[in-house]
Amino acid sequence: MSVDFQSWSSAHLSRFETVLGDLLPPGDVAPQRLHQAMRYAVLDGGKRVRPLLAFAAAELVGAELSRAQYAAASVELIHAYSLVHDDMPCMDDDVLRRGKPTCHVQYDEATALLVGDSLQTLAFQLLAEHRLSDDPQRQLEMIKLLALASGSRGMAGGQAIDLASVGKSLSVPELEFMHIHKTGALIRAAILLGAHCGNATAAQFSRLDHFGKCVGLAFQVVDDVLDAEADTVTLGKTAGKDADNDKPTYVTLLGVQAARSMAQQLHQDALDSLVEFGGAAQRLRELADFIVLRKY
Repeated sequence: MSVDFQSWSSAHLSRFETVLGDLLPPGDVAPQRLHQAMRYAVLDGGKRVRPLLAFAAAELVGAELSRAQYAAASVELIHAYSLVHDDMPCMDDDVLRRGKPTCHVQYDEATALLVGDSLQTLAFQLLAEHRLSDDPQRQLEMIKLLALASGSRGMAGGQAIDLASVGKSLSVPELEFMHIHKTGALIRAAILLGAHCGNATAAQFSRLDHFGKCVGLAFQVVDDVLDAEADTVTLGKTAGKDADNDKPTYVTLLGVQAARSMAQQLHQDALDSLVEFGGAAQRLRELADFIVLRKY
């Protein structure tokens, strides 16, 4: 590819930030405080890994960027809502996210709760009101896909298992089950939603889903390592929070070195699932590299 990964991702992120700003309600429209808090929670922060995965998968199957941007936005809004709720006192009770005060600290708990609710519903509004596919049935499938990835059989279910696991000793398979839901489900959804904007075949979906499963787990393993080793300034969130809360992690179960080895193996498995795509999957390969090699 003629454009390097840094240039590709920077260009996409710059456009995407504008797209998000346009899709979120303006801060001067009633109810102003809620809308301002929604924008605070979403804009100007985060790695935007999920949107980039959606864009890369969309490009792989020849989908139009103008369609994929709504799929990418819907996933990022779900992700942002989950962070707002995760940080609240009834969950992880954190005060720092993306290098700034968490939403309930900057505003208040009631507003933060409504921010999460509003971002979640806006995500599904985007999938319903914009044409993402020429096939209406495929677009309905996209709505179902994101709902499953977000709910009790996906991200929310994983968070419930996480909360129930505090102070307990889990096996590696039990930890994987939790994170396939809590972290992995939305990452897999981002990739598949991007592919749904084009004309991916069943075989392509299967390979992309396996790729998503591997990078989703790798993302969490690396997160656990960084939580144990990096500092708060680097992470943009409170370092060591999992250990302080007595949560089971890949580091507490395996140790740092074995956790790193696990991430490397998942990375290789992810890359192997893209072999048949050839050079067309280069952006997905580069994103897998970023996920595993990142420092924050």
